Amino acid sequence: MAAVAVATRWWLLLMLSAAELGVAPAPQPPNILLLLMDDMGWGDLGVYGEPSRETPNLDQMATEGMLFPNFYTANPLCSPSRAALLTGRLPIRSGFYTTNGHARNAYTPQEIVGGIPDSELLLPALLKGAGYASKIVGKWHLGHRPQFHPLKHGFDEWFGSPNCHFGPYDNKARPNIPVYRDQEMVGRFYEEFPINLKTGEANLTQIYLQEALEFIQRQQAAHRPFFLYWAVDATHAPVYASKPFLGTSQRGRYGDAIRELDDSVGRILRLLQDLGIAENTFVFFTSDNGAALISAPRQGGSNGPFLCGKQTTFEGGMREPAIAWWPGHIPAGQVSHQLGSIMDLFTTSLSLAGLEPPRDRAIDGLDLLPAMLQGRLTDRPIFYYRGNTLMAVTLGQYKAHFWTWTNSWEEFKQGIDFCPGQNVSGVTTHSQEEHTKLPLIFHLGRDPGERFPLSIASIEYLDALRRITPVVQQHQEALVPGQPQLNVCNRAVMNWAPPGCEKLGKCLTPPESVPEKCSWPH
Repeated sequence: MAAVAVATRWWLLLMLSAAELGVAPAPQPPNILLLLMDDMGWGDLGVYGEPSRETPNLDQMATEGMLFPNFYTANPLCSPSRAALLTGRLPIRSGFYTTNGHARNAYTPQEIVGGIPDSELLLPALLKGAGYASKIVGKWHLGHRPQFHPLKHGFDEWFGSPNCHFGPYDNKARPNIPVYRDQEMVGRFYEEFPINLKTGEANLTQIYLQEALEFIQRQQAAHRPFFLYWAVDATHAPVYASKPFLGTSQRGRYGDAIRELDDSVGRILRLLQDLGIAENTFVFFTSDNGAALISAPRQGGSNGPFLCGKQTTFEGGMREPAIAWWPGHIPAGQVSHQLGSIMDLFTTSLSLAGLEPPRDRAIDGLDLLPAMLQGRLTDRPIFYYRGNTLMAVTLGQYKAHFWTWTNSWEEFKQGIDFCPGQNVSGVTTHSQEEHTKLPLIFHLGRDPGERFPLSIASIEYLDALRRITPVVQQHQEALVPGQPQLNVCNRAVMNWAPPGCEKLGKCLTPPESVPEKCSWPH
């Protein structure tokens, strides 16, 4: 908790100095809003070239702020990427991986036993040291058992769910997924919070929007700095939108969900302006991983020119849309070519609050404020992990693949395809191919689609390899993996009790079951 102590002393000294001089207290640190979409692709916004141009509010946000075309997640799947955002650390360090299979992605379904460890310091807990009130709205996905919930890890408020909105289930073999307000379960998806799979209608985005607006208004009235983590999931299959937005997009139901999210972001930004706090509020928009092409075209988005999508460590699975907005501070209409990571939101948020990152652990996030405010670029690698396997690294314009694969031949033959319509010989493989001795290297500036690997006999290849090799060696030698959290499943740990079940006499009975290895097919 060294960061908390540093911030507390820093703000206390400022306040005391102001009091001694008889001047007004120092201004409070800026509010922080992190808007995290679910499975939204790099190519889903008009500002990134989506031809239907159905995201006017996000496009305007980019016009008024800064666009990051080279921004990455830390893992091509929901749970590990969210752990990385809130800890500033690669998921392998926090234990958000499995050892049940080589290069296997894993997340936190209802029957998972593990979750975010108590040893991890999450962003909202650290921000308390600077006086922030914090709320998460939407999807948590870092463990569904009570000890893993948001309020146990620094958040003051929560409205949303531990998991995604899969279902409906029969409540016998598997219960529907719960929705919480703070520590209280207030219902379940498809029951108290309906989602019509036939029409795609659900009011969840509107509910999440109102939760955000109300929280902002309350904290502004209390003159307290706030951290809002708005983690909505309408663009995760099965996609949904409220009735006014259904059928309004040229892109089908997925586009309807995008349009409603775009409208919601616009309403949030307008509220900040109406309250007169826009210039004291830092807002960052991004996604947890690339578009799920397995669900396309009806239920999935676009990754623009990039190869493959969610679940893969090709650019389509890892590169995300990203916009920073802070009127009066971040110059309007700018594009930063800084290599950014979702982990940078942790470090940047601490910097905004006057805090230093914890010094007792490795932090992978970079402070993006120099890039945003001064246009300074920092040379840094981007590591691409799938499970506990380092699949690739990007340094500068060069990306080296040490392992390639999409998904197994068995799954592919069943119609499961992470790269529909994209087949690059020797690259989009359905068996795990090792390239650790002679990695496949691409120049992402000339070849963003990763279609033409450099010749291993070329001077360019050898120069790139000389730069990349020591960076990877240093990283792997210093890496200390956390205890894997995503290995063990047990159906008995699913949330069987509905809200108020004792009063209603409807308590569900968990099945007799024993812990077992989780099966991660991808």
